[in-house]
Amino acid sequence: MVNQTPSEIHTPISSEEIARTFDEEIVPVDLSGYRIEDWLTLAIFWLMCGCVFLQFFTRYVLNDSFGWTEEIAIYCLVAVVFLGSVMCTRLSRHIHVDLVYNHVPARVGRLLAIFVDIMRIVFSAYLAWLVWKYSSIISDEMMTTIQFPKQPVFMVVFAAFVLMALRGVQVMIGNLRRGYSILERPAAFDGPGDPAKGA
Repeated sequence: MVNQTPSEIHTPISSEEIARTFDEEIVPVDLSGYRIEDWLTLAIFWLMCGCVFLQFFTRYVLNDSFGWTEEIAIYCLVAVVFLGSVMCTRLSRHIHVDLVYNHVPARVGRLLAIFVDIMRIVFSAYLAWLVWKYSSIISDEMMTTIQFPKQPVFMVVFAAFVLMALRGVQVMIGNLRRGYSILERPAAFDGPGDPAKGA
């Protein structure tokens, strides 16, 4: 027996109806949800893209690649990752497991969520301290391809961890005022009414 798939039904529409789909109201762009770390990340991201393009162009078009472009792109990627983590902390978008909160009483879930908020702050602050110590140890080291110190790169990572700790404090205060966190009610943080976007 041969399976017969139903034929698709296409409703004919006029060119005027197609044209009207492009007449949607233009919604004004709202940049109020972005913070300083978002703009810094964007700027460094484009610097990284420029370095990667320059590396590609000099290697494959000019057949004489600039060796420094790869190293600068790598350090830009490091900065993008850690500054992007600040944004993820602010918006509560880091990977988390909320399965436990569905199986424990609400009061236990609230206490556990507060503990997670505290540990996020402590962990970020501790990592900032470790990066600070490490950057002081390698303060004289230079980059491989250009005569520029590595310490500014580690200072960006240090600043990112400090900002993560501060944003973690903001998230914790918001969770305490609200009475719940994304771990307890993940559905409340999806969509346009996302409480995290007010941080």
